[in-house]
Amino acid sequence: MTHLPPDPDAAGDGIAADWQALLAGGAPPQRPAARGRASSGGGQTGGRQADGMLGAPRAPRPGGAGPSIGSAPTPPGDGSAPQRPAASTPPPAGAPGAPGASGADPGAPSGRPLTRREAREAERRREAELHGAAQEEPAAEQWPAEPVPDEQWPAEPVPDEKWPAEPVQAEQWPAEPVPDEQWPADPAEHSGAPDAWATEEADPFAAVLAADTVVRPNADPRAESGFPFAVEPAAPTTGRPSRAERREMAAVDELHALHDEPNTPKRRRRGAWGCLIALLVVAALGAGAWFALQGPITAIIERFQPAADYSGQGTGEVLFSIEDGDTGTSIAARLVEEDIVASEEAFLEAIAAQGEAPTFYPGVYRMAQQMSAKAALDALLDETNRMENTVRFREGAWARDVLAEASAMLDMPIEDLEAAAADPQALGLPAEATSVEGFLFPAVYTFDPGVTAQEVVQTMVDRALQEYDAAGVAPEDRLRVATIASLVEREGLPQDFGKVSRVIQNRLDQGMLLQFDSTVHYGLGDDSVVTTTDAEREDASNPFNTYVHAGLPPGPIGNPGAAAIQAALNPEPGEWLYFVTVNPDTGETIFTNTIEEHEAAAEQFYQWLEDHPDDGD
Repeated sequence: MTHLPPDPDAAGDGIAADWQALLAGGAPPQRPAARGRASSGGGQTGGRQADGMLGAPRAPRPGGAGPSIGSAPTPPGDGSAPQRPAASTPPPAGAPGAPGASGADPGAPSGRPLTRREAREAERRREAELHGAAQEEPAAEQWPAEPVPDEQWPAEPVPDEKWPAEPVQAEQWPAEPVPDEQWPADPAEHSGAPDAWATEEADPFAAVLAADTVVRPNADPRAESGFPFAVEPAAPTTGRPSRAERREMAAVDELHALHDEPNTPKRRRRGAWGCLIALLVVAALGAGAWFALQGPITAIIERFQPAADYSGQGTGEVLFSIEDGDTGTSIAARLVEEDIVASEEAFLEAIAAQGEAPTFYPGVYRMAQQMSAKAALDALLDETNRMENTVRFREGAWARDVLAEASAMLDMPIEDLEAAAADPQALGLPAEATSVEGFLFPAVYTFDPGVTAQEVVQTMVDRALQEYDAAGVAPEDRLRVATIASLVEREGLPQDFGKVSRVIQNRLDQGMLLQFDSTVHYGLGDDSVVTTTDAEREDASNPFNTYVHAGLPPGPIGNPGAAAIQAALNPEPGEWLYFVTVNPDTGETIFTNTIEEHEAAAEQFYQWLEDHPDDGD
């Protein structure tokens, strides 16, 4: 309510003093009641006050007559009265306007009424005290409005300490308010009881936190617990924590952080392990995909890459033979074997570039080494490079094939050649020889025009005898050496001739069967495959079947060259008893000492047969 100033004429100086004391926040000084009438308790008397004595003190109005805690009263004389909230808390004891506070001068004798002079001096002292308190609080602070749940603490300037503006959430204490907990309107129910707003969760650091928590005497616990409306701070404090209190609250927050840290999942470490596992999975999948797709990718790359090829006309001179029945593919394979061209693909591409299939004539051609595919094809199609009446035989060829080749190149009937070779002893061979096999030495022969079949056969036999004599083979040992040399020539490559010869000798010395497929093939007259069947290996009617018959076969199984003859005479030192050619395409051969090692190596050969079904039986 608004207090109107009293009329000096109606109430006199005593009433004016009462009004000034009321504005100062205290009770009016006591005055004796007028004679003949009792005091009404409202602070006003029915009669005139006697001799300047002030009236009796008035009881405080309901709700309190003074300002609320923490608010600054409006200085007297400005013509306005402070606004009061609907409900306020009682002022602390000893504050102006509080119950029990006396409006008398503290220095005056107790029980004696104040004189007008003493009243004025007391009023000045109260104004000085109120003025000093107003300097510590905001000058224009208004009474807070009705509590609003979402209202935050307003920033209050502090004259002595310059605190930076901070978010309201950082000012609240504790850090995690309980959303559903409602505080009663009267903070006195919770003052001095920290457990009322403590968290219900069991906390091993609760004792430490309770010991470190600072209870400020003039602070409202609702403000520290996140109470959802503005709370009026008590004078003379400003409502903000001091610097020391801030440090203590930061220490408590740190304790909370240390307490919560062990329960926090270590996502960074788990994330690092997850990344490592993901990288390993991706690497494994990439490696598997690479190995799975390496073959197709390589095939595609090779398909679009040009075939290996030499350049130019080549160097040196080499004789190359085209045999009756040769095709472009077989010719290309032998050209690569003799290092005339770099690859079969390059030679076949050169043939395809001709437009129409060329015709190859049997004979011996003068060529060069490391020629381009185009230059090699041109040389084979040039009749001037074909040598007249020239025959070239390959090492290890059977006698029947040598005679057929001579017939084709020399344009001579095959029957004449076979008849000339039918009597081995007439040609100078040992008495135990049953054919010319092993004594038609592989080489290049040039015959004069009009040569006969007998001359052709005799020329090749004479050359073989010269080679055996040059190697130091005695005449009585020629057939045996020729037989061993033919086995070496058919079973191995030149780099393995010495080892193959040693296996033959070791097995013969230990009385073991030779068990060579090449001997079975010769007895059958079929060298189109590289393997034998169980029935073929068990056929005792084949005199050349070394799976059944012990020792050497009855005679040579081909016509060996000079290198095979030398290996038969000088086997390489070793204890090998087994060998198997695991890759007939490359001639790779593995030599072993035990049957277990041999069977393990044979598995590689069986794998090659599975990969090349057309080359086996």
